[in-house]
Amino acid sequence: MEYIYAALLLHNSGKEVTEDGITAVMKAAGIEADKGRVKALISALSGINIAEAIAQAQPVYAPAAMAAPAMPAQVPAPEAKETEKKEKKEKKEKEEKEEKKAEATGMQGLAALFG
Repeated sequence: MEYIYAALLLHNSGKEVTEDGITAVMKAAGIEADKGRVKALISALSGINIAEAIAQAQPVYAPAAMAAPAMPAQVPAPEAKETEKKEKKEKKEKEEKEEKKAEATGMQGLAALFG
């Protein structure tokens, strides 16, 4: 990807896209350029009008879509999820306690019958 960016940078600055140019741009960015990849890119770009390719690749937006961008969906914060999990756990524990209490009360009633 960095090779393509180097070529686009050269093109955008009005310079010829060459092996030496791409290598120099990448060197300036602190990236060691692979000569084989540089040659492959130059070969792939031969005969291609970069400005035309860029123009064709840019999407065309409808004015209405540009006027009102979509709002991102709100994602609950991690703390909210944790709180919700705690509340569910506490509710479940409370229900289990109530069931045990009801069961104990029922056993007392049975014990009274058989005394």
